[in-house]
Amino acid sequence: MNTTTHRIVVLGAGYTGMMTAFRLARRTRRTPGVRITLVNPSPRFTERLRMHQIAAGQELADFRITELLDGTGIGFVEGWATALDAEAREVQVSGTERPLAYDTLVYALGSSTDTSLVPGAAEHAYTLNDPRTARRVSQELARLAERGGSVTVSGGGLTGVEAAAEIAEGHPGVNVTLLSREVPGAMMGAKAQAYLLAALGRLGVTVRSGVTVAKVLPAAVELGDGELLASDVSLWTAGVRVPRLAAESGIAVDAAGRILVDEALRSVSHPEIHAIGDAARVEQAWGTLHGTCQSGIPTAAYTADAIARRLRGRAVKPFRFGYIHQPVSLGRRDAVIQFTRPDETPRRMYLKGRSAVFYKETVSASPVQTYKLTKKLAGAALWPQGGRSTKA
Repeated sequence: MNTTTHRIVVLGAGYTGMMTAFRLARRTRRTPGVRITLVNPSPRFTERLRMHQIAAGQELADFRITELLDGTGIGFVEGWATALDAEAREVQVSGTERPLAYDTLVYALGSSTDTSLVPGAAEHAYTLNDPRTARRVSQELARLAERGGSVTVSGGGLTGVEAAAEIAEGHPGVNVTLLSREVPGAMMGAKAQAYLLAALGRLGVTVRSGVTVAKVLPAAVELGDGELLASDVSLWTAGVRVPRLAAESGIAVDAAGRILVDEALRSVSHPEIHAIGDAARVEQAWGTLHGTCQSGIPTAAYTADAIARRLRGRAVKPFRFGYIHQPVSLGRRDAVIQFTRPDETPRRMYLKGRSAVFYKETVSASPVQTYKLTKKLAGAALWPQGGRSTKA
């Protein structure tokens, strides 16, 4: 380890990587010798929570990472992390000659939609993984709207629901079908779920629950029972996969490729590596976190604090988190918010309609505002720690 400089490399500038970098910069501003470098393949900060809006033809704010980082002292390297030598503590980044050396690594590479689940999905279906692909969806929908046609959205999770609603509202002349193994909103309480389904109905979305997709074809989707559904545009939102970089680097991972971490979110095989967000398997007393911005940003804020404390020789408490809500947009003029217990089981309380729209928009806009506030106030991001349910 370099005795004069502590090199911290953050891989990934999504919601979690950005939070870690900003909060670390603020927490270590008086710690001599700390150098933070953020690595990301795109110069633009991607608001993954809003990809369905781009797909429906809406324009979003253009947040440039270097502009957001201005004044923080954080270095930025644009490129893909192509190789990781966990023993030498080096990361190779595309477009650079020399690898980036680190003393502490924050692995925040996130996840993407798994198009390997059925034949044809990778070749014939679109995803909402990035703005470029979402924009291609919007272009196809614009052409489709002129003559009419059909869209299938495979996956009845919250991403699929939001995409189907957004497309149906923005393109009323297009037939939208949502395909799902379970009834959409199954994780919600009965009243919130009923509202969600009614809203999809009002928008003209056909919901086909209890079905499986066997194959995606160029202009159709084949269901598990052999039925063919015409599909001029197929959108795939089912399943999640993480980059294979960690597994290929000899870091301990679970069957899905997520880094196995201890109670302080450090790799169990390489403790100088902190894994956060979708890329980590994070266990709590009530169960395993799943990939959402709601839980990802707290893992990032916690990790920034933990690294800063260790650099000052202070003890670190275990990470604790509990869910509080499931916010779902239903187009631009409707939404439903299911409030939850820390383990994400539904409470009785929920919001709908205009108040839910305001709530959801506040949630969606909060990450960038929090980053900006963190420049001045390190503790700008707080998170629910789950009370008794997260105590072992």
